[in-house]
Amino acid sequence: MRIGLFVTCLVDGMFPDVGDATVAVLERLGHEVDVPLAQTCCGQMHVNTGYAREALPLVRRHVAAFAGYEAVVAPSGSCAGLVRHHYPALAEATGDAALAAAAADLAARTYELSEFLVGVLGVTDVGAHYPHRVTYHPTCHSLRLLRVGDAPTRLLRAVAGLELVELPAAEACCGFGGTFALKNADTSTAMLADKMRDVLSTGAEVVTAGDSSCLMHIGGGLSRLRAGVRPVHLAEILASTAPAAGPPVAATAVSAAARAVR
Repeated sequence: MRIGLFVTCLVDGMFPDVGDATVAVLERLGHEVDVPLAQTCCGQMHVNTGYAREALPLVRRHVAAFAGYEAVVAPSGSCAGLVRHHYPALAEATGDAALAAAAADLAARTYELSEFLVGVLGVTDVGAHYPHRVTYHPTCHSLRLLRVGDAPTRLLRAVAGLELVELPAAEACCGFGGTFALKNADTSTAMLADKMRDVLSTGAEVVTAGDSSCLMHIGGGLSRLRAGVRPVHLAEILASTAPAAGPPVAATAVSAAARAVR
C-alpha cells in the first residue's frame, strides 16, 4: 500500500524521531511511505481558536498535498481527528463543490497510527521489542473523536518484553488541549497534577500516548518533578526492536583497545 505520512507540525518541528519511527513501523510491514513536502500545518490551531476562515488556505493545501495516496497516516489522534471530522464541513462551507468532495475523500483515507495498524491492516504484533514497564495515556481526540478504542493497548500488549500497567483514571484529560493550556493555565496545571499523580502511582518507567502534544505536557511536568518517568510516543515503542547480537568477544576487546589508543 502507498501511504502518505501526515507528519504534523509538532513532530516535524520538535519530535522528528516520532516521524522516523512511524515510517519504520509501516515499512517493516511492507508498505511504501512518502512524506509529501508540500504539507504544512493542517490548520488545527486556527480552527480550535475560532479562526476557521483563516484555516481554509491550509485545508486546500493539505487536501492537494495528500491527493492520490491510498491511506494517510498520522502519529497523532488530534491532527487526524481534525482532517476526519472538520475538513468536510469546513470545505463544504466555502461553497466549492470540488474542494468539499476532495476533503470528504481525504477524510475517509486519513487515520491515526494505531487505528490504521489494527483496524485497517489487521495487525497487532509489529515485531517490536521494548523491555520496560509502561503505562498508556489515551489522548482526548483519539479516545473521544476518533474512538480508536483499545487499538493502542492491543499493540502494546503484543510488544515483546513490555509490561503494560493500567493507568488509573486513564480517560481523564491531561490538561494540554493546545491553546487551552495557555489560556487556562491554572486549570491546565491542576489537571496535569492529577495526571502525573496517576502516572507515578503505576511505578512505570515510561508513559506513552499517541500524541506528542500530550506527552510534551505530561513529560514537562514529570521532568520538573525529576520523577524519572520518560515520555515515549507509541510509534517509538512499536519501532523498537531487540538489539542485534554483538561482535565476538575477541573483536570487542580489540575495538576497545583501539579506542583507548586513539
